[in-house]
Amino acid sequence: MFKKRNCQLKPTDIKDPEYFHKVVDCQHACPAHTPVPEYIRLIAEQKYTEAYMINWDSNVFPGVLGRTCDRPCEPACRRGRIEKEPVAICRLKRVAADNKGDVKKHMPQGPFPPNGKKIALLGAGPASLTVARDLATIGYELHLYDEQKLGGGFMRSQIPAFRLPETVLNEEVNFILDMGIHTHFNTYVSSLKEILDKKYDAVFVGTGAPKGRDLPDMVGRKEGAANIHIGINWLGSVAFEHTQKIGKKVIVLGGGNTAMDCCRTARRLGGEEVKVVVRSPFAEMKASPWEKEDAQHEDIPIIDCHVPKTFVVENGKLKGMTFEKVKAVKDEKGKRSLVPTGEPDVFIEADDVLVAIGQENSFPWIERDLGIAFDKWEMPVVDPVTFASSHEKVFFGGDSAFGPKNVITAVAHGHQAAISIDLMCNKKSLNERPSPYVNIVSQKMGIHEWAYDSEVVNDLRYIVPQADKKVTLSNRKKEVELGFDGLTGFKEAERCLNCDIQTVFSANKCIECDACMDICPTECISFVENGEETDLRSRLKMPATNLSQDLYVSETLPTKRVMVKDENVCLHCGLCAERCPTSAWDMDKFFYNVTKAGKACH
Repeated sequence: MFKKRNCQLKPTDIKDPEYFHKVVDCQHACPAHTPVPEYIRLIAEQKYTEAYMINWDSNVFPGVLGRTCDRPCEPACRRGRIEKEPVAICRLKRVAADNKGDVKKHMPQGPFPPNGKKIALLGAGPASLTVARDLATIGYELHLYDEQKLGGGFMRSQIPAFRLPETVLNEEVNFILDMGIHTHFNTYVSSLKEILDKKYDAVFVGTGAPKGRDLPDMVGRKEGAANIHIGINWLGSVAFEHTQKIGKKVIVLGGGNTAMDCCRTARRLGGEEVKVVVRSPFAEMKASPWEKEDAQHEDIPIIDCHVPKTFVVENGKLKGMTFEKVKAVKDEKGKRSLVPTGEPDVFIEADDVLVAIGQENSFPWIERDLGIAFDKWEMPVVDPVTFASSHEKVFFGGDSAFGPKNVITAVAHGHQAAISIDLMCNKKSLNERPSPYVNIVSQKMGIHEWAYDSEVVNDLRYIVPQADKKVTLSNRKKEVELGFDGLTGFKEAERCLNCDIQTVFSANKCIECDACMDICPTECISFVENGEETDLRSRLKMPATNLSQDLYVSETLPTKRVMVKDENVCLHCGLCAERCPTSAWDMDKFFYNVTKAGKACH
């Protein structure tokens, strides 16, 4: 951000849209860059429809993500630096979705004037649906192919109904399909060449990572095959009601979110003794902490540091598995390895085993003579900015581009791929990405009044209520989480520190009275002599140790000092602006919205 001249930091260019964007930590951490504080304030004002539409513009599936998002925004939340728990950003999204009014009338209404271009979308998951939504409104004829009977992709087949009700998924998928998308469901695409031969102007591949990893060479795998199931395939079979029961004793192998979905689903389909067995230590499992908590709440033990050795089969029937006990050991470089403890192998009984040890991509339907380059892992070579492949008409996104991630990442891929497809179809360079829409407006209403709630208090996170366990374990479609009611949603929304309300400093108004520095509750403001960044960080009133967040540096003041603010610990409370006698400080609302296809591509 800063260029050095004479070993001093240059004044911060706050006109650079990425500067304040980075300061809004939650929005910056969101792959789709949803304007989080903006919609949280609207929820506090009970403007649920408006809050929903702000979400829908960015993340496309507010109701789905309000229940199932991996929440990359929450670890970044500034509230988490004051207290242990960040704002419940994800569950507030659900508040907007659950309480919205008629949002359909606020969405683009077709039919849209055609532009003469035709696009094929392979896979009806979140990435393809995002591309469809962004391109439909600017006149593209869109053909969506999927082997399932309904849209949604892995949102439908791999997220259980007790986490994501089918009604919520159907509504948000249909918002997009109702824009005039040509659907080809129950259609398995067996040849990309055949699709290209249909003269589409572009093809987007959003087929996900449909292949679950197996343990094909383990002793007993073939003999016990009838009762050994690949986790993601089994979840899909349950979702489409092909599978409705499971044995009483179940082992789930794996420590990710899919394993948590498998074990909780097994409990609802007749599993009385369901155990999750994972190689790694409990703290290092890939599953989200809340996913592990929910599994344990449903009486599912998680047995860590056990490596599978054999499937035990007697007289053609699966009896269980043996495991080797290990411990995690780190070398002098901090690299972890699992070392056998030397204890006897452990036998665990099982009627069925669900293998949820990871997913991988599979592209047997893409011919290797089409000009699409693949790497040594048989993944397509995809540009991480444009999502273009080495074939000028073929783009990838979601899990099919870079491997398994999550819904919000797939949505972000879809937005960028849609921009690239639009640029390509208009014979423009894919690298000329449209700039974001940015606005910054003062929040001053009076001398000491602001257009937002700026009170900073300690406020613990509110707990999302759940339905009775006896009820939810007897019905796999009964949603477990009940969501916040209106009052609790308001209270949780009030925990937001409004990080998009920026402290903007005008050096020409400053009289260097140091009043702002004295009143700052986190001591993030300093007036010091300029210098090289590392040295400057160490000389502030409170040393700025987080190098991932920038320093806000002013122009040189009359005393030859500069104002330096550590953006990492600023609470955006506005006390500096209230205290300043010359209005050198102002509180300005910063709005950042990633531009979508069509809006600035032409």
